[in-house]
Amino acid sequence: MRLLPDSALNPGVRRREVFGWAMYDFANSGYTTVVLTAVFSAYFVAGIAGKADWATLAWTLALGVSNAVVMLLMPAIGAWADAHAQKKRLLMLTTAGCVLATAALALAQPGMVALAVGLIIVSNIFYSFGESLTASFLPELARPEAMGRVSGLGWGLGYLGGMLTLGLCLAYVLWAQQRGEPAARFVPVTMLLTAVMYGLPALVTFALLREHARPPVAGTRAAVTVGDAPRHLRQTYRQAAHLPDLRLLLGSTVCYQAGVAVAIALAAIYAEQVIGFAPQETMVLILVLNLAAALGALVFGYVQDRIGHRLALSLTLVGWIAVCVIAALAQNKAQFWVAATIAGLCMGSSQSAGRAMVGLFAPPQQLAEFFGLWTTATRIASIVGPISYGLITWLAGGNQRIAIVACSAFFVAGLLFLWPMRVQRGREAALASVQGA
Repeated sequence: MRLLPDSALNPGVRRREVFGWAMYDFANSGYTTVVLTAVFSAYFVAGIAGKADWATLAWTLALGVSNAVVMLLMPAIGAWADAHAQKKRLLMLTTAGCVLATAALALAQPGMVALAVGLIIVSNIFYSFGESLTASFLPELARPEAMGRVSGLGWGLGYLGGMLTLGLCLAYVLWAQQRGEPAARFVPVTMLLTAVMYGLPALVTFALLREHARPPVAGTRAAVTVGDAPRHLRQTYRQAAHLPDLRLLLGSTVCYQAGVAVAIALAAIYAEQVIGFAPQETMVLILVLNLAAALGALVFGYVQDRIGHRLALSLTLVGWIAVCVIAALAQNKAQFWVAATIAGLCMGSSQSAGRAMVGLFAPPQQLAEFFGLWTTATRIASIVGPISYGLITWLAGGNQRIAIVACSAFFVAGLLFLWPMRVQRGREAALASVQGA
């Protein structure tokens, strides 16, 4: 934290609070790393669904349903949190929901497809709510010129948390395999480990992070009730029409995050079924990917603040295009390792850059609400990306190489949205924005 001077933070914000905020990234990254990417996704296809032809599509559809729920609800939930100054309390509740649902995945045994799908939907909904709520604290902590660094710190620490959780799971899996235990016995234990590694570090966040928002006073913005949510959601989208650079960023986010979602949801499946990785090799691969992602997030956070947000994000999307091509052409594990390493660097930097830019373009009095729009964009991407991959794979007779090279189109489209965007103009529009415009 000494690398982050007080001048990078807003008045009244201490470095220990930023550390507490970043620890939430450390806590929740284990869920995406172990459940969605490295362990449970492959176990669902091979173990629970028995490698059925529809298994990959069923997995992507489960993620799609959960992301659709988040897409529809998160802006209204964010508006309620802003109006009631309850971002921290909601973050605590959604964290508890994801931790409990993740632990319950230990109950899913081979053949229990419905239970596994239901728990994945519930856990991913709560995970996504928490991801959006914690992101909305960023503009309250960091000055505009330092959002890239602070966002990168969170993502970097997050990938370290993901590596630690996966490392513990890998150590247990190797021990269990030496004892001759099947996946149906050791995978449930990894779900319990992941739940613990989510819940315990999150307590640091709840101890150090403060609620900065204040409820509206009489005569100003009215508090939102549950019954107001649909109306307020429409109002949020209408207001976004007056923020053209935010709209361009959200369009780019939908595109490039669709490709990132494929990497998160299907990397383990591709590595094992196409390249021939063993389960323990896949876990090592994801560990290295997370190490590269942590490096990318930390370094690119500083680069982003120095060279500009738009250029930094554009460079990472070019890197993603290279990843798709290399992965599609890879004929052995060594070649796929190259693609995975580049993917890690690009994953950390692109996700950190996007979050920081939303912090610049969001109206300061409506942070949770407009980060809810960002979450909506990422969840649209999480539906479109993996389901497109699953459908292309199915239509191509199981040829995942065709599906992975098709993903490069998502990153090209993301670059096209960034081309006319101007960061300074977007920041000025956010500061000038008036609620209800």
